[in-house]
Amino acid sequence: MREFTIGKNDAGQRLDRFVAKNLPLLPPALLQKYIRLKRIKVNGKGSQRDVRLAEGDILQLYINDEFFDKPREENLFLTLFRPQLNIVYEDGNLLLADKRPGVVVHADETEKVNTLINHIQAYLYQKKEWNPRAENAFAPALCNRIDRNTGGIVIAAKNAETLRILNEKIRAHEIEKSYLCITAGRLNPPKGKLEGFLVKDEVKKQVSFHKRPVPGGRTAVTFYDTLETRGPLSLVECRLLTGRTHQIRVSMAAAGCPLLGDGKYGSGDLNRRYHETRQALYSYKLRFAFPTGGGALDYLRGREFTVEAVPFRDKYFPQR
Repeated sequence: MREFTIGKNDAGQRLDRFVAKNLPLLPPALLQKYIRLKRIKVNGKGSQRDVRLAEGDILQLYINDEFFDKPREENLFLTLFRPQLNIVYEDGNLLLADKRPGVVVHADETEKVNTLINHIQAYLYQKKEWNPRAENAFAPALCNRIDRNTGGIVIAAKNAETLRILNEKIRAHEIEKSYLCITAGRLNPPKGKLEGFLVKDEVKKQVSFHKRPVPGGRTAVTFYDTLETRGPLSLVECRLLTGRTHQIRVSMAAAGCPLLGDGKYGSGDLNRRYHETRQALYSYKLRFAFPTGGGALDYLRGREFTVEAVPFRDKYFPQR
């Protein structure tokens, strides 16, 4: 419990507005709930949200200590009162979330609060599975990333041991990630492997594809299989051997079959024709392909998880 004594300069303010100003991490909906539950008292009694505070009033707040902290990037999850998650799978060690296209996984220059990791941390905090004040260093963390405009499965570790194991398995290519995409045209051959070297321009935030080794180039290997072709579009499944930035988008464009909706590497004319502004790419399936022991996660060996739906597949390649 924390107490505030209302001074001359604070007198006359509404109760809810005074608390909101002094506890910016407390979500507005939770603030109103706490007032209704009388966890916010004025002079020892419950009060209405619109009561005007007077000089000398004693304000008592029966609220978790976390909400009294100053806002920082690592605690902004507290401001999410109703986290939005599409959970594919969850157990005591990890969570698989189906990220919506348009959502960023971590904070960047355009978004600080409404990120996937903040929604996951808010969800676990509200379930009382994670208490940041009881941890010295660990916080629930993502094991893989997906571009803002790409959707699909992202792995979140709930504890340090799980994070360590999953990072090791990802580096050893023992977690298989499969993507669905829609390309312009037909790949030749319809099934095969795209290999090359990718160079990322950090200033332009763009990647270039090279057939031969180049300075700064990183190996990129993508297996693909054309599932269906209708008119000028093909539905393609891809599996990554390496996980480079924009790997599928750049590799497909270099093969002459850019992704539908890709504004960076694709065809503007095609995108406008179909009114698509986001690349048709979805990380729709994940398999824990552990050929070696998985330690505390060995129970996941061989298990496969798939998202419920891929919107662009249903739109352009509905099941017959």
